[in-house]
Amino acid sequence: MVFLSQRLRRIRLTQMVLAASALCPAVFAQSAEPPTAPDPATDSQPEAPAPAATTGQASSNQRTQLNLLGEVNAKTGEGQRNENVRLTLIDNNVLKELNTRMGTTANLVESFDVERNYFGAEFGGSGSALVHIAKPQASPLHGELFWSHSNSALSARSFFQAGNVQPARTNDYGFSITAPVGERTFLTGSASRRRLRGQVNGNVLVPAADERVPLTTDPAARALVQALLGAYGRQIPNRTDINPRALNTNAPQNIDNDRAESTLDRRASEKDHLVARYGFTLQDVEAFQLVGGQNPDTTTRSHQARLTWIREWSPGTTTDLSVGFDRIGSLLVAEETSLGPRFVFSRLLESVGPDDNIPINRAQNLFRYAGRLNRNRGSHSWRAGFSILRRQVNGSEANNHRGTFSFRRDFGRSVTENLLLGTPSEYRVALGDPHRGFRNWDLQLFAGDHWQVRPNLTIDYGIRYEPVTRPNEVNGLSTVPYDCDCNNLAPRFGFAYRANDRWGVFRGAYGIQYGEIFAATFMQSRFNAPGVVLISVQQPDLGNPLKGVSAAELSGTGRSTLFRLDPELSSPYSQQYNFSWQIRPAPQWALELGYVGSRSWKLLQQWYMNRARPVPGIPLITATINERRSDPAYFDILHTVNGSRGYYDAAKAELRVPRWRGLSLMASYWFSKAIDLGASYTNTGSGRDGRGGRSPAEFNVHGQMKGPSDFDQSHAALWNADYQTPMFAAGPDWLEKALGSWQFASVVLIKTGTPFAIRTADSPGSGNVDGAGSDRPSLVDPSVLGVSVDHPDTAAQKLPREAFRSLSAGELTGNLGNNVFRKDGLFNVNAAVSRRFPLGGGRSLLFRAESLNLTNHPQFAEPGIDMSGDNFGRITNTLNDGRAFRFQMRLVL
Repeated sequence: MVFLSQRLRRIRLTQMVLAASALCPAVFAQSAEPPTAPDPATDSQPEAPAPAATTGQASSNQRTQLNLLGEVNAKTGEGQRNENVRLTLIDNNVLKELNTRMGTTANLVESFDVERNYFGAEFGGSGSALVHIAKPQASPLHGELFWSHSNSALSARSFFQAGNVQPARTNDYGFSITAPVGERTFLTGSASRRRLRGQVNGNVLVPAADERVPLTTDPAARALVQALLGAYGRQIPNRTDINPRALNTNAPQNIDNDRAESTLDRRASEKDHLVARYGFTLQDVEAFQLVGGQNPDTTTRSHQARLTWIREWSPGTTTDLSVGFDRIGSLLVAEETSLGPRFVFSRLLESVGPDDNIPINRAQNLFRYAGRLNRNRGSHSWRAGFSILRRQVNGSEANNHRGTFSFRRDFGRSVTENLLLGTPSEYRVALGDPHRGFRNWDLQLFAGDHWQVRPNLTIDYGIRYEPVTRPNEVNGLSTVPYDCDCNNLAPRFGFAYRANDRWGVFRGAYGIQYGEIFAATFMQSRFNAPGVVLISVQQPDLGNPLKGVSAAELSGTGRSTLFRLDPELSSPYSQQYNFSWQIRPAPQWALELGYVGSRSWKLLQQWYMNRARPVPGIPLITATINERRSDPAYFDILHTVNGSRGYYDAAKAELRVPRWRGLSLMASYWFSKAIDLGASYTNTGSGRDGRGGRSPAEFNVHGQMKGPSDFDQSHAALWNADYQTPMFAAGPDWLEKALGSWQFASVVLIKTGTPFAIRTADSPGSGNVDGAGSDRPSLVDPSVLGVSVDHPDTAAQKLPREAFRSLSAGELTGNLGNNVFRKDGLFNVNAAVSRRFPLGGGRSLLFRAESLNLTNHPQFAEPGIDMSGDNFGRITNTLNDGRAFRFQMRLVL
């Protein structure tokens, strides 16, 4: 997603991981802010200047949007992510995981820069990155060396951890250097390495001691059940106080990250400037396996090249012409201990094997061309330009090609009984070659003006045109049915008005922002017959799951699952708007009161159609699901449409005290509400997203799915304080050396919990047996509605099974709404201490020590949400990790 790329540059590890995703084409793109005229609406007092109305940037406390594997921006208040929470590092999953774990930040974009796209920016993102490289500032020879280290020896145990903290360490080191090469040329080079080694601690649900002997007598099925049980290892549950099957354990993980970049800056003449840049990143992940084959091993390689020619035609007129090339390669493979197929157990036990979309071998080439004209004349600052993107996506991706067995409460038995007896409810498998190559074009044309109407009033206005062509498969193996999305006009408007010193500055902005039809969305066409067939077998034979499947189905000429893209599919879009009032309650203080909102339409969603229906004379059991489908030519029909809408409103207050006796303070609070129809702005309408936005029944999709968004949070507060000790110039020299100029920083983040939904198994006596999950029970005790299930000791009492009723035969869905309960909120404290030691000659040494999750406060994950399972209502995991420390040294030469 292009709009994330600016924030991605701040986080090296996340940057390298998300380079794996073909959905993030501008991960390493550099941005350059065009010159803008001064903003007369900005308060002129230097102590706490209000942001300019034309920057197009987010407010100062906008948090980094992505946080992965413990990498933390110290200003955000985030704690280390618990790696045990399953996450596949592609296709927007990092952003979705962060949203549902942390919630979002109400973000007032004070002016919509006409050159950027701000889709999703109201939730804490920033505008899309630009192809153009900023003209570097000429400087003499200088460089930096840095090293940082974290070690589990100083880490605290997390809430569920059994035993001591196991060894783990992270080392980051690197350098950067800038040197003149001739009279008008400068060369900058940088490189860094990161090495993560050691144990990952986590919680998994494993069979109890008396659930480890196969009960089936079939030799083939018995061997597979025995191998399944072996995947859980020899350890038996050791946290039976929270769940009879809860095991806290450790597994090794290795992550290697390497990054190198060079920039050549050449002043060709008095009016011409050339800047070239090349960067390379490599990441290898040997993933942890708390259960055998749990996570895929990942290799990511990314290349980025940019060339920008800057021409100064006159003091008020400049042009930028740029070309760029990105190559992003991702390889995700099942770890060698994987059994091959994936096995899922209704969340009663940890799934065995990685997600059903593994393996993935994806390569994306992005060819970029851009140009812009900046013209300052009188009270106007005009800007116009274009950008062109040619996208090539090649590779092979799975969709149950390894096969997936689903064990549920079925046949009158529990999930574990069916496991030991080798009686799965369903087997899905895809056959055929999914290797494809897709091509399409994106184009943006823009024009806008920054108009200084009066000394105290500025107006920004402009328009973007963003057509996107239909993707084509180069070998004609797949067909994308929708046409060019060629009517994407995006006007925008903003103003800034300074009334006087008492009333401060009023700002407002409005704009239409377009998202995209993701590569993961249109690439689903690769999974259709005859090239690929996806077969669903009900009540399969575990040892021979394709027994009874016809030769026509196996060859692709018979029944299959259909992935259908709507012929009218188009880019999602949103109307974003905000208003703010900035005043000074005191000379050193700045107070901002604001409102931000959006209405989003045509959000991507996948509808599960052709489900099994009640048919007179046919029993409602899993064995008859395929017999009861309305269209006998297919199994599921997965219809991707612009089927969802999103609503967001937030009120925000922020107080900034930049310097008061060495203390800087920022405090903000926001109250917000986010609602959608089952799919939000990050949804790709495919894979896990498709299942997550699936309605309980085939009909009345919107009425069954409308509710709070997965990232909805009612209240959030952030405090950020920095204090620098004074210089003791008048005192003894040792006093200044020991105590002077130390900087202490602390950030506190408090948020209410995000919502979750209750479901029941799609099996007789529990669900509607229509062949699709997400069945929803009926509520019989309204007193539990809206509760926060936020602690293991009280979760079962707050969410009693007796408060719900399973579906009866023929009942399509219950009356329980979507996302009506909330998980644990967030309370996190980060702290840091640092000091810069001058070494003379312009050299210095920076020392910094950070504590993440200083109070070691757990953020509990949602409880078991399947009311048909033994794990219902029990919390067995945390979303964050325990307290950790990190140390950094930086030598500036």
